[in-house]
Amino acid sequence: MRTKLIEIDAKQPDAAALDAAAEAIKAGKVVAAPSDTLYVLFADPFSLNAVSSAFRAKGRELTRSLPILVDSMTMAEDYAASPLSPRFYLLARRFWPGPLTIIMPSSTLLPLKVTGNTGRLAVRQSASAVANGLIGRLGTPVIATSANRSGAPTCRSGIEALGSMDGRIDLILDGGEVDGLGATTVDITEPEWKLIKEGGVSQAQLEDCLNAM
Repeated sequence: MRTKLIEIDAKQPDAAALDAAAEAIKAGKVVAAPSDTLYVLFADPFSLNAVSSAFRAKGRELTRSLPILVDSMTMAEDYAASPLSPRFYLLARRFWPGPLTIIMPSSTLLPLKVTGNTGRLAVRQSASAVANGLIGRLGTPVIATSANRSGAPTCRSGIEALGSMDGRIDLILDGGEVDGLGATTVDITEPEWKLIKEGGVSQAQLEDCLNAM
C-alpha cells in the first residue's frame, strides 16, 4: 500500500481535501489528519474492516477499545446508554469542544470491536475544523485514535505521521504541526469519577467542574 499525502490548512481545510478524506473513510479506509490535539487516525466505526485496519495500523490488540469523535452533545447522546449522568453534561458544557475525552456507558449501536466489549465508550467533541468537517460529511461519529504505532511517540505533524504510518494507511492530510498536548481522559461510568490521563484539561479544572454537583 502506498500512502498518499495531501497538504492542507488545518484551520481552514480545503473542501476538496476533506471530500477526498471522507470518501476514503466511507470506503473503509484509514486516514490520518490533524485534530486540535495530535495527529489521529480517522476511520468508520461501523465498518468492521475499517476498525480492524485501524487496529492493524497501530499494532494494537483487538481487545482494546477505540475512542470516537462527535460534532455535538446530541451526537454523543445518540451513542450513549441513557440516561446519561449529570456529570456528562457538566463536563461537556464546560470543556467541549476541546481536549477532554469522556468515558461513558455505551449504547448497543456501535460494534463491540469499538468498545472492546466493555460496555463503555470514549467520546470527545473536537475543536478541529478537519475533524468536524469529516464528521459533517459522514453524518456519523468517527474513530479517532492517535496516529502512531502502539508504544511509539505521538505524532505532531503530517511528516511524523507519514514516518509512523507510511504503507499502513491510505491517506494523510498534512496540516503542519499541532501543539502536541493530548486530550485528558476521564471515566464517569462509576459512582466516583476517575482521571485516566491528564492532558489539555487539568485535574484541578475537572475537580472545579465536578465538585459543583
